[in-house]
Amino acid sequence: QVQLVESGGGLVQAGDSLRLSCEASGRTSGINDMGWFRQAPGKEREFVAVLRRSGGRIYYADSVKGRFTISRDDAKRTVWLQMNSLKPEDTAVYYCAADSRLRTVPSTNRLYYDYWGQGTQVTVSA
Repeated sequence: QVQLVESGGGLVQAGDSLRLSCEASGRTSGINDMGWFRQAPGKEREFVAVLRRSGGRIYYADSVKGRFTISRDDAKRTVWLQMNSLKPEDTAVYYCAADSRLRTVPSTNRLYYDYWGQGTQVTVSA
C-alpha cells in the first residue's frame, strides 16, 4: 500500500503563487507516475499535471501550461506542484495521485491512478 499526503494549499489572491507538496510513504518502489488532479465544486475531478519517475515524461493540462510546474524527488518520495500566476478559476481541491503501472506514456485519466491523497484546498480570490 502507498499513502499520499498533500500540503501547501491556502487562500491567495489572483496573480499569487503557491507550492503544493505530496509526500509518499509505504511501498513507494512500485510507483511510476505521479500526478496532480483538481476538483472544483460541482465539477468532475480533472487532470492538472503528471510526471514520470526519475524526471521522465511530463504532461500538463492546457489550462495550466506555462503557469504550473510539476517536479519530484524520488529519494525524498515527494512531488511538488509550483503554481504561479494563479487565477480564480484555479480554485479547487487539489489531489496528488500515483499510478503503479508502467504505461507507455503517463496517463491523464484519473481512473488509471491507484492511490490518492486526501486533497488540499486552494482558493484564489479575484
